[in-house]
Amino acid sequence: MTRTRKPVGRIAFVGAGPGDPGLLTRRGYDALVSADQVVYDRGVPEALLDVVRAQAKQEAQLTLAEGGSGDVAKVLISAARSGLNAVHLVAGDPFGHEAVVREVQAVARTAGQFEVVPGVGQAEGVATYAGVPLPGVRTAADVEDVTTLDFEALAAAVARGPLALAVEAGDLAAIRDGLLAAGVDDATAVGVTGDGTGETQYTTTSTVDSFVAAALGFTGRVVLTLGEGVGQRDKLSWWENRPLYGWKVLVPRTKEQAGVMSARLRAYGAIPCEVPTIAVEPPRTPAQMERAVKGLVDGRYAWVIFTSVNAVRAVWEKFAEHGLDARHFGGVKIACIGDATADAVRAFGIRPELVPAGEQSSEGLLAEFSPHDEVLDPVGRVLLPRADIATETLAAGLTERGWEVDDVTAYRTVRAAPPPAEIRDAIKSGGFDAVLFTSSSTVRNLVGIAGKPHARTVVAVIGPKTAETATEFGLRVDVQPPHASVPDLVEALAGYAVELREKLAAMPAKQRRGSKVQGPTALRFR
Repeated sequence: MTRTRKPVGRIAFVGAGPGDPGLLTRRGYDALVSADQVVYDRGVPEALLDVVRAQAKQEAQLTLAEGGSGDVAKVLISAARSGLNAVHLVAGDPFGHEAVVREVQAVARTAGQFEVVPGVGQAEGVATYAGVPLPGVRTAADVEDVTTLDFEALAAAVARGPLALAVEAGDLAAIRDGLLAAGVDDATAVGVTGDGTGETQYTTTSTVDSFVAAALGFTGRVVLTLGEGVGQRDKLSWWENRPLYGWKVLVPRTKEQAGVMSARLRAYGAIPCEVPTIAVEPPRTPAQMERAVKGLVDGRYAWVIFTSVNAVRAVWEKFAEHGLDARHFGGVKIACIGDATADAVRAFGIRPELVPAGEQSSEGLLAEFSPHDEVLDPVGRVLLPRADIATETLAAGLTERGWEVDDVTAYRTVRAAPPPAEIRDAIKSGGFDAVLFTSSSTVRNLVGIAGKPHARTVVAVIGPKTAETATEFGLRVDVQPPHASVPDLVEALAGYAVELREKLAAMPAKQRRGSKVQGPTALRFR
């Protein structure tokens, strides 16, 4: 009788990097998403764990590493012998931890398959995010036990060039004393960075004799940078100098749409908070949409005009129900109110004939939409699938231009449930630095479910109609982009923050303290 040998799984030691999930390597990502079991260290940031949970196998187990290196190695080896792919996810680089090196040695003795995926070291990575270069002879170390440091060697390293150490904040005083005792000049420049590569990273600069006091209040792992590179932060610091760095921005959009805006805000350094104010639901009676789809297939319409991404999605979902695809739009021209809607149409393999080059609104579309000509347009009917609460501006304007309009309710927008109490309190008390409104309904519904944003909150709106609604509700509109799109809206807010920073920097110190301007940009100058 032949026995079938059970396949043995693989073991991977993956470096998570210094904190920012974006610094995880592609090879590390592949190992994590194919793993059956992931053991992670306490130092791995929650933001990265959220990414792993979202992308990992549905049946994958994520557990906190407990016990010594031998205990963790046993868990990994046991999983591999059971045919599972196991990963130990560690902060920084795997070989930057003596305990992990011992785990790798234990796994190697079993002759099992394993790999070590390097990660960006915490000390070196955070130094780069803080704008402190480590050229030439680099000395960067992730220190787990400060008592093992050779301060004489560190003093010699500082004399040769920049130095970076990742340490516990509670060990800073011991490091200061050790450096001074080893003869390091007390005037040597020092930077201390907390929450390295995180949303709230903050760096203080001082000298060897004063950096402990300058870093008062820092907790957990911090990165200490010493030497001439610290002086280059004014020009090279990029992470903390992004336009919206530290701004808490309220994003009142539907859950499906908030992700794109939040990603753009994070790229500018903001901390977005998504609060769904509306939910999209099918129309109460589907008969209108059924007739509209049949009319599209039968050639009833010359044009279809999409005024939102939700309208595009609603039509395509109805097409899918009937087994139809893009080919059934043959002979029908498509107009879109803006770039985002046009992108949604292109995603289905169709190129719109008309997108306003100027103002992306109902008025902007009407300004470029040709009147009906009986000779050139033998079919004189337009399909307008839209929300149940949309205004009549577009339909009325098309009728004036001689077109017959089938104004069809493609979807309903309903008010979402109120957000948690702490978010409602933050909205009303000024806990958010800015709020971005992308439609009149988001203004109405946010005020309805959570209250009116505080006067100190910067209000950014996507277009004139949204601005009118915000004003009606007593809000001061601070930002409105020249073109109505999410990228332009975020860009405009970032530009406003830069202008605000420059204005505050030009103020005398006394005026800064008395300025009514709020937000992280203002606080940095006080």
